[in-house]
Amino acid sequence: VRMYERDLVIAALLEDALMRAAKDDELKPIVERMELVWGDSIEDMKTLSEAPDIIYLDPMFPARSKSGLIKKKFQLLQQLESPCEEGEILVRAALEAKPLKVIIKRPAKGEYLAGIKPNHSIMGKAIRYDCLVGRP
Repeated sequence: VRMYERDLVIAALLEDALMRAAKDDELKPIVERMELVWGDSIEDMKTLSEAPDIIYLDPMFPARSKSGLIKKKFQLLQQLESPCEEGEILVRAALEAKPLKVIIKRPAKGEYLAGIKPNHSIMGKAIRYDCLVGRP
């Protein structure tokens, strides 16, 4: 698994979590198969040498229209990273990498990323996973 994070603070938090997880005997074999890249996934997806099986996109959700605050643990993330403004570029880059599937995490009642209707969706209480089927 290759993970991309362009925000340096969030990337540092992820790196710390991976280092701590690697010290756990049960988690170590999983963490050893993970790679964190500090950078822009859009640019890297253009240079992949082979098509991945799945690309999972987890862009920051759009600003909420409700007056209530989100859970405290997510408020800091929302302050660090603004909502995804390049959704169409992100989805297009993922599709051009020719994966079997592109999975996009979205708010349950949110719009489709870049307005692209998925082949199917998996609904949760607060989030939805949109699936775009790629190459046959």
